[in-house]
Amino acid sequence: MLSGSADPWPQSRYDLIAHYHAQYDNVIATGEYQPFLYPWGTFGALIVIIYLLIPHKKRPWLQRCRYLAFAWITGFAIYSALYTKARGVAPAFGVGLISAWSAVWVGTILVCNDAQTDFMRIERMAGVFGTDVNGSKEIVDAKGAARLDEKGKGTDGVAKEDVANCKAGPHDRHGRFAWQPYPISPFVERLDWVLDIFCSFRGAGWNWRTSALPPPPKAIQNQLHESSGHVAPKHTYKMHAGQVKLYTSREELLRKNGWRLVQGYLILDALKTVMMYDAYFWGYVERAPPSYLPSLVTSSTTLTHMYRLLLSMLAVKYALQTIFSLGPLFFCGLLSPSLLGARAEPWMYPETWGSYRVVLDNGLAGWWGSWWHQTFRFAFQEPSRKMMEVLGMDKRRPAAKALQLFIAFFLSGVVHGSGSYTCAGETRPLQGPMAFFLLQAIGIFAESVMTQILRANGVGRGLPDWSKQAFTFLYVHIWFYYTAHLLCDDFARGGLWLFEPVPVSLFRGLGFGPDARDGWWCWYGELVRWHSGDAWWRTGVAF
Repeated sequence: MLSGSADPWPQSRYDLIAHYHAQYDNVIATGEYQPFLYPWGTFGALIVIIYLLIPHKKRPWLQRCRYLAFAWITGFAIYSALYTKARGVAPAFGVGLISAWSAVWVGTILVCNDAQTDFMRIERMAGVFGTDVNGSKEIVDAKGAARLDEKGKGTDGVAKEDVANCKAGPHDRHGRFAWQPYPISPFVERLDWVLDIFCSFRGAGWNWRTSALPPPPKAIQNQLHESSGHVAPKHTYKMHAGQVKLYTSREELLRKNGWRLVQGYLILDALKTVMMYDAYFWGYVERAPPSYLPSLVTSSTTLTHMYRLLLSMLAVKYALQTIFSLGPLFFCGLLSPSLLGARAEPWMYPETWGSYRVVLDNGLAGWWGSWWHQTFRFAFQEPSRKMMEVLGMDKRRPAAKALQLFIAFFLSGVVHGSGSYTCAGETRPLQGPMAFFLLQAIGIFAESVMTQILRANGVGRGLPDWSKQAFTFLYVHIWFYYTAHLLCDDFARGGLWLFEPVPVSLFRGLGFGPDARDGWWCWYGELVRWHSGDAWWRTGVAF
């Protein structure tokens, strides 16, 4: 349906949205698919969270059950992608993407690692560590061994009774910062720890923090060293070029993210308005470009291609950047450290995007390894680390580096391809997202090999930095010119760009929209609705 260029239908995006809604209603009415519902949609993660809440340190059989927890959520994710659908174009994409991501993430924390024994987070000392059966304060090291100081006090000098009798929430925590392993008691502390590990994808404040994030401020590092001693992970304090900005001031964090939210809102509104003039962004990727563009662009296949790729890239970047600005504003701003304690400290929310200069210095590796958001990085790199550990591979060898690259980008292809599969439109998950991300692995590996060869032969030695950066900029964007359409075309075919990112449009309200129905208010129709099924698990909120 989405490839013909002579068919005058649809006349506008509204026609296509109505078609997708009717298509959804039909497959739900016939029983071909079930609607993706809440709370049913939470059951996959809920079972894993319940499992993580049960201590397995002294229960080897229960520790091995973490593989069953992974199998459960993987099965739940596959079922959700194959047999459920969402009505909205963005939620339809989200069903597949979030389902696949949940399986990848749980595999990371339960198969590649054992969350209860391998992970620690930064927390304040008073009222957070477990207590033994006698009510004594217990400091747990990385291997689960408990130790007390000579006076029955913790390393920050807080009396053991203060902790044993503590019923405080996060807002009442005080004292110095230390590394907190999996807490045994009280239960509310264990629940807080488990929910934190389940949602902290970048690892800020955890001992597995990704290398793209800077370490905590020096004062916090000193406290961690003094309070935790040898328990502190060695890699935590390393700094290197390419790490994103760290905020130590709550005011600066809120100001920067507040501006980013306003800026992103306006840019997304403008991009959406412009994109809807072009049938390419409805999913008709072969259609001619809009006539309002200069003839220089419309008469050139190359410039038209570049124009569409540029808008697609900007839309993805600003959509993600705007969404990511909400976390700091909500947790650090609205809830604040007075309610959330350490989880709302400003240094827990480093920048999401790196400096673009790292792309000019390091090419494709800099683009994907530092500049682009690193939200999925830990989950994408852990399976290869575990595999190399099992196989005894030297991670410095070319074969190991190739393995790391291809597994990481394969998993990215799985996550994005799953989103493609559940989209409303006719997509090509393997030929689109999967092919795109595997090609990035090939590109980075080839770039690395060529760079080593050129350096070994002295090519480029003595050239000014600006000339090398100009060359890098050129080949990186030529690479994306020939590969990015695989992903961008698939997004368009799936109907992803039909999603309305803003409730109120300044530009369409002022009359710049392409359709007479465009106006100030954009979120028309049913955004959510209640679905009543023939069983309790088939009843709930549908998107």
